[in-house]
Amino acid sequence: MTCWRETGSGTALTLLHGISSGSRSWYKQMAALKEYRLLAWDMPGYGDSPMPEEEKPMAADYADALAVMLDRAGVEKTVLLGHSLGALVASAFAARYPGRVMRLILADPAQGYGQAAPEQREQVWRRRERQAAEGMENLARTRADKLLRPGAHPEDIDTVAEGMRRLRREGFLAAARMLADDDIHRWLGDCRCELEVWCGEQDAITPPENAWGLAQRWNAPGVAIPQAGHASYLDNDSFFNQQLIRVMQEASYECTN
Repeated sequence: MTCWRETGSGTALTLLHGISSGSRSWYKQMAALKEYRLLAWDMPGYGDSPMPEEEKPMAADYADALAVMLDRAGVEKTVLLGHSLGALVASAFAARYPGRVMRLILADPAQGYGQAAPEQREQVWRRRERQAAEGMENLARTRADKLLRPGAHPEDIDTVAEGMRRLRREGFLAAARMLADDDIHRWLGDCRCELEVWCGEQDAITPPENAWGLAQRWNAPGVAIPQAGHASYLDNDSFFNQQLIRVMQEASYECTN
């Protein structure tokens, strides 16, 4: 059974992490938004969540696992935020379970390589395979600071590095296969909920121009997060949380009117 962390009460906000992270990474949001019910999920293969049953899981499989988690948590409808690879899962969930998503936020979204040439998809997969083979300690040592803005706070670098050290190789590789073979746009075409795209202005992993291209394609507003790299929710948590509160207030108002 999938696992998650939660705090608060009221309107639900579900947070989906990226490929090199986990539910622990959302601690700044969970500390700041106590007036809402926040659920930070560990995707299958992450944290204490079991591996996906499928040999090569796609975003739909992770979305179905998320539906099971929300059922266990007693959450019928939620504001859904997916960061990085979590944006791909969030989009699949919104397409497959449209009645359960109040708002969809894609932060620093990884869009997947499902429409790329087979050679490029294989290259993406092999790069992640090499990272896993070199070990998660090496990944943490060489990649943690790349997910943040230049001059990031040391404690934020430590948070990212610790998340990488906790990665389970098999879960990381399953997610990497999804990244290589799936595509966010196949899911967004079936989304009917309100969508926003956010991106750190200094994101070197999923650059802002890619995020704004996605936003333009789907007629969604874009929110630039200043002084923030890829892990924008850590780099500038104050601004990020202000935007979350805005969305939650709007969603809560709509629920009561």
